[in-house]
Amino acid sequence: MKVLVIGSKGQLGCCLADQLSDTGYEIIFTSRAEIDIADLVSTKVKITALCPTIVINASAYTAVDKAEDDQYEAEKINHIAVANIASTCSEIGCWLIHISTDYVFDGDHFLPYKESDPVSPIGVYGETKRAGELAVINSAIDAIVIRTSWLYSSHGNNFVKTMLRLGSEKENLGVIFDQVGTPTYARDLAKTCLEILTGANSLKISKDGNLYHYSNEGVASWYDFAISIMELGGENCKVKPIQTKDYPTLAKRPQYSVLNKFKIKTDFKIEIPYWRDSLKDCLEKIKS
Repeated sequence: MKVLVIGSKGQLGCCLADQLSDTGYEIIFTSRAEIDIADLVSTKVKITALCPTIVINASAYTAVDKAEDDQYEAEKINHIAVANIASTCSEIGCWLIHISTDYVFDGDHFLPYKESDPVSPIGVYGETKRAGELAVINSAIDAIVIRTSWLYSSHGNNFVKTMLRLGSEKENLGVIFDQVGTPTYARDLAKTCLEILTGANSLKISKDGNLYHYSNEGVASWYDFAISIMELGGENCKVKPIQTKDYPTLAKRPQYSVLNKFKIKTDFKIEIPYWRDSLKDCLEKIKS
């Protein structure tokens, strides 16, 4: 099996490299520097030449606030590029695993979101990611779309690393407590992608559609997440809870975006770690 990973320099792309390195698959890692996925002709020529069995698209425009002022770039990467990849996969007959986000929901909910729940993104980032989802779903190719949330890892820049840095610099820090979701360790998501690949020869289009939710288990606010980072990371910074209104941002965030993972656990027979356990593993890797 030949697997093409697009977005090799991002958090998930790096974690996929860690997970796939010891498998018997032929793995090709590319970034937007190698394939201009926003250009249809370039995408088709280069992916067709590589002739993969499965494409994993881990590439995305994830600057949530910046997207409000840079809608063109967010649309180009999160929608147009995804449509180009899906079109190419259709022509060469390969599978596509595409990663999406909890930000397709407005957060006006009180139970974990199921795949079948209505979407209503409240910002440019969520809107463009939803457009990318639809580009895959409506393409009628063999594909899986995985929505995830609050991604972090030992690679790149993320909330965990920011908290560790601020914790070493400050005695006090205010973090939002009224936005609730689930932190997701990119390494765990990469492992799940590998488990899906392992059964790729027998993959079928689910009767409920191939849209799935994945995050770690449990529920937390950003405040809870920050407290755990300081505690498990050995920082003495005191974290204080603040409301969203006390920390205004350009883009509005969902106040509740917990994902229901029953479908992915059932279909692929996977066990999902609790978010604090995964955070411990990440912090150990960062410190080592």
